[in-house]
Amino acid sequence: MQITASAISVNVPDVRASVEWARTYLDFEEVMSADGFSSLTRPDAGFNLIYLRTGLPTFTPSSASGTADGLLVVFTVDDIDTDYARLRDSGVEIVTPIDTEPWGERFFQMADPNGVIYQLVQWVEPLDPTH
Repeated sequence: MQITASAISVNVPDVRASVEWARTYLDFEEVMSADGFSSLTRPDAGFNLIYLRTGLPTFTPSSASGTADGLLVVFTVDDIDTDYARLRDSGVEIVTPIDTEPWGERFFQMADPNGVIYQLVQWVEPLDPTH
């Protein structure tokens, strides 16, 4: 098997709201769209971010047609403190303030208008050297 591209598809009630949020705050660019569907990309993300309207009849399997409950869309960044300040100051809903785990994961989490949780991470020196 050779993987030639990657994507993550997220079911949301309002596709346009998530699209505009990802474009505004995460600098994604919409590359394809149709009724109830949008595909976004950015050169450094490594995958397309796809939003599908919840309940689309073409979405299979039907057992997976819920929302993004429990899903984290995670991006590793190189200057998390600057990104945190910029996003917080621009009005993004921060659901988990910036923090550092003992093993060196510095992160924060934010939510888009559909409640999809996005996490930005920067790896730093572990606070606890045993990790």
